[in-house]
Amino acid sequence: MSSEMQVFRLPDLGEGLTEAELVNWLVAVGDEIKIDQPIAEVETAKSMVEVPSPYAGTVAELHGQAGETLDVGKPLISIARAGAAPVSPEAPAAAEDPVSTGVPASPEVSAAAETYRTEEKAGSGNVLIGYGTPGGATGGRTRPRKASAAVVDAAPAVVPEVPREPAVAGTRIPGKLSAVISPLVRKMARDHGVSLDSIEGSGASGLIMRKDVEAAISAPAEPAEPASAPASASTAEGGLDTRTGLAVSARTPVRGVRKAVAANMARSRSEIPEATVWVDVDATALLEMRAELKKRSPHDTPGLLAFIARFVTAGLKKYPDLNTRFETAADGSQEIVGFEGINLGFAAQTDRGLVVPSVRNAHQMSARELDAEIRRLTAVAREGKATPTELGSGTFTLNNYGVFGVDGSAAIINYPEVAMLGVGRIIDKPWVVNGELAVRKVTELTLAFDHRVCDGETAAGFLRYVADCIENPGGALADM
Repeated sequence: MSSEMQVFRLPDLGEGLTEAELVNWLVAVGDEIKIDQPIAEVETAKSMVEVPSPYAGTVAELHGQAGETLDVGKPLISIARAGAAPVSPEAPAAAEDPVSTGVPASPEVSAAAETYRTEEKAGSGNVLIGYGTPGGATGGRTRPRKASAAVVDAAPAVVPEVPREPAVAGTRIPGKLSAVISPLVRKMARDHGVSLDSIEGSGASGLIMRKDVEAAISAPAEPAEPASAPASASTAEGGLDTRTGLAVSARTPVRGVRKAVAANMARSRSEIPEATVWVDVDATALLEMRAELKKRSPHDTPGLLAFIARFVTAGLKKYPDLNTRFETAADGSQEIVGFEGINLGFAAQTDRGLVVPSVRNAHQMSARELDAEIRRLTAVAREGKATPTELGSGTFTLNNYGVFGVDGSAAIINYPEVAMLGVGRIIDKPWVVNGELAVRKVTELTLAFDHRVCDGETAAGFLRYVADCIENPGGALADM
């Protein structure tokens, strides 16, 4: 690639993420940008982040469209260095060869490339991949495909093409072309309901051309096959589902936070032999204590969740087995990993789905400090601005599902943690106090735990400790 052109690849945005969804471009082709200027908003499996540019110069190419999922390590943006001379439309020989890989091409590949150049010069419209031909298409740009696909790049008719960086071109398979086609031809196939998988390309090495799609469109429809498809198979949106006979109303891609939650929950269920214990707790004294504090200091009284969080961190110090991680090495050996501190995660519902930000070093905080950090993390999580570290560093999770009006839950442990404490709604219930029946404020605590790291005695001991703190909060806080 030209030394005047800099290609910025999508970086690993934290915690070993492998992909991100491009939400919005913050720059356009031709813009002058500075180092560290935000260029795009992307949504990872954990958060929404702005990606800054490590280069200054003129935006030459955007390698993606809003809504597209990009792999980490793939080109995100091409930037011409500040003050660089415009790239000549006459591309060097290496760039003219649309299948150049840095190794000698086979006769088959060379023939395919020559076919492409011939059609492009003729303006036939039989584009393989690129943005039209001199016959009437406007200038556009391609986006690199995954490393397993061979890409053929065309110089656009209006905007001069920048030669591909060798590292990008080198991802192609030498001596082979994949049946990839231009966005225009893909759109044509999609608009007419033609499956590209069913088309055999007429170009060299099986390349699919526009005329192949046109032929498939004009071909008579094949008779429907007998209903021998699997019962779970279903058609596209608007068609009939073969198993239920009902019309399919919508298809929603699973990606971003929802994809991460699905993978995490499935792994938790498949790997962790969890058990659950629960107990009803009289929270009347805690509510009365908080009400009294609120009279004295209306503006900075901690919420109930902050008090419970304080009790949880104290409980985890007494029962550290629940603040661990169970690891299996490649050789099959297993370890229980303990931690010096506590990063307390809490479940937060957002427009993007359920996320679990964590209060780092929660064991060092008072109830008031916990309250402030919980509120801060909830706000940034709902704005989609929480960092991967804030969303992926917990050692134990507190889940207040009582805000949704339910009493209990058979929770799924937030993998790779080993336990989760759930808090149900607080409601009036009949309760025996000093031998007399009374109406008290009662909640249910539920603890799901990994039975590999501890037995029921430990889990019950922790749960009873937190319950006792809620029932006698003044004494508990005095001892902490």
